[in-house]
Order: sequence, then structure tokens, then C-alpha cells
Amino acid sequence: MDLAAVLALEILNGIASLVLISVGLAIVFGMMRVINLAHGEFLMLGGYAAIVATNHGVNIWIAMLVVSPIVVGIIGVIAERLIIRVLYGRMIDTLLATWGLSLFLIGLVTTIFGNTVAGIGAPLGGIAVGRYSISLYRLLLVGIAAAMLLAIYAVLRTTRLGLLARGTMENPNMAAALGVSPPRVYAATFRVISGVLPTVGAAYVAKAFITVISGGTAIIAGTASAAALFGTVNQLLTYLTTPVIGEAGLLAAAVLLLRVLPHGITGKLFRGSL
Repeated sequence: MDLAAVLALEILNGIASLVLISVGLAIVFGMMRVINLAHGEFLMLGGYAAIVATNHGVNIWIAMLVVSPIVVGIIGVIAERLIIRVLYGRMIDTLLATWGLSLFLIGLVTTIFGNTVAGIGAPLGGIAVGRYSISLYRLLLVGIAAAMLLAIYAVLRTTRLGLLARGTMENPNMAAALGVSPPRVYAATFRVISGVLPTVGAAYVAKAFITVISGGTAIIAGTASAAALFGTVNQLLTYLTTPVIGEAGLLAAAVLLLRVLPHGITGKLFRGSL
């Protein structure tokens, strides 16, 4: 029973992690058709911002929840203004441009911080579940992921910004004809979403793309359903075998899913969902 509870919590954490690293990419890709290969580097920069701030005496929660999003949001604004803005509607060009941005950011961070692992300890400690222990921070991530999905749903469904974003996503030309500026909507979305989670994420970009593509066109329903499937597969295989097999199983599940549902989960299920 204790083992089952711990495994269930690990599965929830795996699902939450995929949601957190994928939801921003889902919005950026779904709205702007921008293939942002620097998505993982934005996550990496958020992690380094939190580490530097914490090492200089800033409270760890302020570093993660305030400093990191602000720093990465500013970088997102600069990237959107200088690179992304002139490439909207040119998917291959954005792919190449953001790949170059990714390489530049990796080189810049390596030059400044070196090629060594840097980190800070997870806050909150752990709790005992029978003979096992689980990090409270991981449980917090589950709550953050759920709250984030609810917040995005509420914004897109109930606010003027959400209405403009959905209209621009569905038909940017019609939105422009009605007086909405798609570039401004794109810019606002890009800089907000860039600072989703203060964590190192360079290794997560492939899983984020897999989750987004497998989820289909619906941002929230697609991301949540694909994350639930792949997070469960990954964590179960990791427990039964090794983390390497878990990652391979996630990829195999994505390949099989797209073979059966070429338009993603929400292309067949949850049609009309947000």
C-alpha cells in the first residue's frame, strides 16, 4: 500500500512536470505556429536566474516565483522583438532562427557559468509515506500544474485578453480586420509564457514537443491528456526498469499514439475543447 501511494504520487509528479514544460509551448505553437527550439533554454535561464538570486541572499521562493519569471520574461520580450516578430507565418524560418538562439544561449551561459552542474536544494523537505519518503516540493508542483491549467482556462474563457487570443489563434486575418493587432497579441503571449517555470529545462524540450504534438490542437485538453498518458508511462517504466527505459517508453508511446491518432488526442477526442 505504501509503495502504491508513493508510485501514484510519482506518476502525478511526472504528469505535472510535463504539463509545466509543455503548456507554454502549446500556446506559442498553437497561436503563432512558431516552432521555438529555444523553449528549453528559456527554462534553463529561469533556473540560472533562481540560482544566482538565491546565492546572493534572495529568498528561494522570491527567486523562483518572482525573479526568475521576470528575468526570463524580459529575455522573451527581447527575443520576440528582435527575432520572432519578423518571422511570424514562416514556420521553417522560426525553427532555424530559434535553433540559432538556442545555441547562442547555451554558449553564453556556458561562458559565464562554466560547464559544471549548478543547483539549489529543493525547499520544504519531505514527508514519510510508510517506509518511504517523498518530497513536498514535488507535491507542490502537482498543485501548481493544476492551478496553472485552471488559470489559463479561466483567462482564455472569461477575459478580453483570452477572447482576443482565441480569435487571433482561430483567424488572425479576421482579427486584424476587426481592429485587433495580431503582432501585439503574439508579443504579449510570448513574453508571458516564456517564464512559466523556474527550472533547468534544456533536456526537456524534446518531451515538451512530443507532448504538444501528441495532444493535438486543443491547448488545455490536449496538453493535459498527453501529459497524463506520457507521464504515467514514463514513471511506471522507470519504476519497473530504469529511467532510460522510461524515456524510451515515452517516445514509443508517442509514436504509437500518432500512428493511431495522426492529428493528436484532441483531433479525435475532446473535439471543441479549449
